[in-house]
Amino acid sequence: MSESESQPHLTESYADDVSTFAEDGPDVIKVSARSRSTAVAGAIAGVMRQHNFAEVQAIGAGAVNQAVKALAIARGYLERDEIDIVTTPYFTEVEIDGQERTAVRFRVEPRPA
Repeated sequence: MSESESQPHLTESYADDVSTFAEDGPDVIKVSARSRSTAVAGAIAGVMRQHNFAEVQAIGAGAVNQAVKALAIARGYLERDEIDIVTTPYFTEVEIDGQERTAVRFRVEPRPA
């Protein structure tokens, strides 16, 4: 899928791997159906280590599947650093090529003590 999302000051691409864009804080990690779950997991772990939270976004069943697999893999990567994560999914509207689309976004945070 090579669709582009247009918003003021934001441009992103659903490429074969991970793509990101800034939105007040760390980059949102974009996932497509063709994203490698291990690459996305590495991006999630890196953002968590640096910012202590991450946002993962996916549009479509295949992309959501890859995102969920990546979240499970990232949890394993972060266990090595003694970071236990929890994920809160929610829907958000995005504009792609002039059309509104519904995306699933996952807020990733450390588990409260």
